[in-house]
Order: sequence, then C-alpha cells, then structure tokens
Amino acid sequence: MNIEGRNAVSEALKADTTFESLLVEKGMQHSIVAMARSKGVKIQFVDKAVLDKISVTKKHQGFIGKITDFEYCEVEDILNLAKQRGEDAFVVILDGVEDPHNLGSILRVCECAGVHGVIIPKNRAVGVNETVIKTSAGAAQHMLVSRVSNLSNVVADLKRAGLWVYAADMDGQDIYTTDLKGKICLVVGGEGKGVGRLLKENCDGVVALPLKGKVNSLNASVACGVVVYEALRQRLKG
Repeated sequence: MNIEGRNAVSEALKADTTFESLLVEKGMQHSIVAMARSKGVKIQFVDKAVLDKISVTKKHQGFIGKITDFEYCEVEDILNLAKQRGEDAFVVILDGVEDPHNLGSILRVCECAGVHGVIIPKNRAVGVNETVIKTSAGAAQHMLVSRVSNLSNVVADLKRAGLWVYAADMDGQDIYTTDLKGKICLVVGGEGKGVGRLLKENCDGVVALPLKGKVNSLNASVACGVVVYEALRQRLKG
C-alpha cells in the first residue's frame, strides 16, 4: 500500500508504521526526510514525473511511502484501549460507508475527538486504502479500526460489555437531550441509505440531529462529526 502527502507520511512515521521505502521528490528539503532517516527508512529520491505516475490521489506533495497493508484490529482491542487509558469506552460503528473520502474524514474527526476505535463491515463498505489515509491527514495511523463480518453481532457483544449503543437516524430523539456519557457506541449510516433496519432495531436507542433546511440529511462524515462532538462535549462537561 502507498500513502501520499506530507501529513500522511509524517504521521505514519510518528506511529512507527513499517515502511518498505519512501519516495521523495529530488531536491525536496523537509523535516520528513530527517525523520525517516532517523527511523532507518530506505529513502529514494526520484523525479517528480515518477511520483506523478505512481500517485493515486495526484496530491503527493513530493512524498509517497510504500508501507505494509493497513492492520485492522479486533473489537476487543478497542475496548482494551479504553481500559488502559482508564476511560469509558467510546466507539463508532459505520454501517456501509462506501466513499473513501468520507471514511478518511470520519477517521480524522474520531481521532481528534478521542474515540477509541471505529468498526466497519467487511462487505458493501470501503476499507482503509490510500485515499482514506490521505484524506484522514494521517489520523488513520493513530486510530484502531476493526473490520467485521456482522455488525449486529458486534452490537450485541458491545451491549454485553456494558456499552449503550445509539444509532444516528432521522426518526430518533433529539441528540441534545440524550445522555451520551459513560460507555457508548454511536452507529452512523452510509451515504444515502442510513443505518440498516435490523441494525437499528438492535440498538438501545436512536438519536437525531435537528434539521431546519429543505434537505433531510447530512453527508455521512459531517453527521458523524456532529454526533461524535456532541458526545465529547457531554463527556468533558461530566
């Protein structure tokens, strides 16, 4: 897998991601080069035309890192991270997010908000790829992501572990009057389809964002950002 751009490469180096090599545009002077050298990463200086040809995002900014494929974790690893930090578990489930730009934005906002991990399905959803890592501005390297076969089974497991699970959907109660403190999991649906009926029925409740305009839904990454930060606001307030 390749990662592109200064932020993505820099954060991958900080996270001690395993690099096969780092391609750098000839003449490029940047602290990333020194960081890579200090970590023993093999550096190859190449012409910009070479990077342009390899680049998927077309926004490599002079850096393309060849790394091992993204390593997914187990759901248990996410819960264990919360325990290690002495914090109430804060988990996000994504039901069918197919746009890599949305997934990248979601991983970025979740990392910034202190979410312990994100759970995605193996089927009918995008995985963590080059575009996701680039869009996340490197946040994907610091976020635990679990890829599972059955989201409903995961919801049941999380409830047994003491988490309250809320789906974000149009027909729920006002999120601003819902208690989102303690151990929680927020379920956010994909583009256009929202949270699936069966998955929603398995949740403890449904929360909704107030919509005052003529459009009746938000972009998946925007909706996730608002929901996650409302939970964070309540948790900080205590």
